[in-house]
Amino acid sequence: MAKLGFFSLAILFFLFFFHLCLAGIADSATVTRHSTPTDFIKTSCKATRYPALCVECLSGYSRAIRQSNHQLAITALSVSLNRAKSAAAFVGKLTKVKGIKRREYQAVKDCIENMGDSVDRLGQSVRELGQLGRRSVGQEFIWHMSNVQTWVSAALTDETTCLDGFSGRYMNGIVKNAIRRRVTNVSQVTSNALALVNRFAAKKH
Repeated sequence: MAKLGFFSLAILFFLFFFHLCLAGIADSATVTRHSTPTDFIKTSCKATRYPALCVECLSGYSRAIRQSNHQLAITALSVSLNRAKSAAAFVGKLTKVKGIKRREYQAVKDCIENMGDSVDRLGQSVRELGQLGRRSVGQEFIWHMSNVQTWVSAALTDETTCLDGFSGRYMNGIVKNAIRRRVTNVSQVTSNALALVNRFAAKKH
């Protein structure tokens, strides 16, 4: 009788833990089933310096991104490239502003060059990252990613250098404020893109 009681107790414990395992599997499946590209973007953007801006910039591309770290990084770079182009075009028009000061004019000219370099490097980064396929592994992957990381970092430096040109009390004008708003936004988007590129590189390994 004692043996039967022990056996029954063992069966009950087995059924109890089996039920817990099934519940855990079901919960896991539910999480996966309800996970969306937007959730993926929000989670990924936590790795960036400006997460709210990151989500704002990338949520509209959720169908293309799906849940791919590779596509997320490419999209982030493409958004940065487009904003850099727009900012460069905007800065280019400011040399013709009536009454612009000599120092501001020179700072604008330097900024035009900086933003042009930024556009070129971001364009290179998008193309380089786009060449990476699923078969890119090992040293080939590291080489491509090193190029991308170097170019995006340089683009971010170009944007910062543009802003540095407007520092100082002699630059407190409409031109300075207009450029700072545009270029600061671009530099923040580029910073986020670099963080997502680095995240992709780390996860690929």
